[in-house]
Amino acid sequence: MANSQFAMAVHVLAMLANNCDERIKSGYLAESVNTNAVVIRRLLCDLHDAELVVSRTGYSGGTCLTRQPSAITLDEVFDAVSKADVFGLHPNQPKSDCEIGAGITSVLERLQEETNLSVRNSLGSYSLQDVIDEVVRIDLPKKQEELVT
Repeated sequence: MANSQFAMAVHVLAMLANNCDERIKSGYLAESVNTNAVVIRRLLCDLHDAELVVSRTGYSGGTCLTRQPSAITLDEVFDAVSKADVFGLHPNQPKSDCEIGAGITSVLERLQEETNLSVRNSLGSYSLQDVIDEVVRIDLPKKQEELVT
């Protein structure tokens, strides 16, 4: 099963960017993501540790971005919430006396390294603002259609 932390983090950051004039509470973010507020608070901790958001507790508390959305790249988000490589290796050492098992780990390690670099390079070419702009482009025709009907 794929890890959804990155997708949720991008969603949360886009919500924060869309409401940049105010601090947003985790409960509001959780409703949009359709998850529990505790899940969002854990995610916000990772984003805070990566210095992408700042939060304040209490009645007037909430979370906001530390930078403009155009200055936050998706590889930063990925690094903040992804605790593992893009794909994992064998949990146990393959048999060394097997023709394939003897060399498979070194081959897969190289592929893992290349894949991780490729993913990070690809994500690094997109900003949070790019995501928001694309969401608006997709959503705009829907809103225009609603106005007509």
